Amino acid sequence: MAIIQAVQDGKVVDTSASSQSLSNVTKSDNSSLDKEAFLQLLVAQMKYQDPLEPTSNTEYISQLATFSSLEEMQNLNSTMETSQATNLVGKTVIMKVTSASGETTYVTGPVDYIVRENGNTYLSINNGLYSLDDLDTVVDADYLDATNAATAFQYMIAKLPNVNRLSLSDKDKVEAARNYYDSLTDYQKQYIQNNLDKAYLEKLEALEAELKKMLADSNSGSGDNTEGDASGDTTGDTTQA
Repeated sequence: MAIIQAVQDGKVVDTSASSQSLSNVTKSDNSSLDKEAFLQLLVAQMKYQDPLEPTSNTEYISQLATFSSLEEMQNLNSTMETSQATNLVGKTVIMKVTSASGETTYVTGPVDYIVRENGNTYLSINNGLYSLDDLDTVVDADYLDATNAATAFQYMIAKLPNVNRLSLSDKDKVEAARNYYDSLTDYQKQYIQNNLDKAYLEKLEALEAELKKMLADSNSGSGDNTEGDASGDTTGDTTQA
């Protein structure tokens, strides 16, 4: 008996029922092998096995046991993932999100709640849902406050003039920078000292020293003028007398 086989693009096409069944399983929406896909494969294997050399029941039982173990591991992983996400509620996190075009953005904020959907875990941050897989950093609240304080202090000092361009009109700005630094917690001050360039604090101290000198010179000059005026008035009175 002749065997007829379809040929397409120079290749033999397998049109057997077992091939079609396996193809349907492979084309599932999910790339992972779930319980339904495994059962389809098992039924196809049993249905289209070689009748002269059938698969033993022991082998089927072994396959089921292996799949059951895999399923338990997946369930355990899902439980651990949910537990991890639950522990993030109330904490500040940084999410690294990559768009479809490949652009990467960072989202920072506290986790309000978590959502489980289609086997995936999502974190609610700033009224948006982000996949747990996009988690980049978990930030301690005190540490985040310290980084924000350091950024604000750095900006304030950068806006101040250099010592050689300082004038008395800058007095309020210099005092504001000092008052801001003094209002910080010890942890925030320590963070600034350890993580910012020392030049920022040194600039503030140099400006304060120069401003103090300028104020002293100004007060001294005002005192001299007052004494001169008083002396002049006395002389005038004596002349008239």
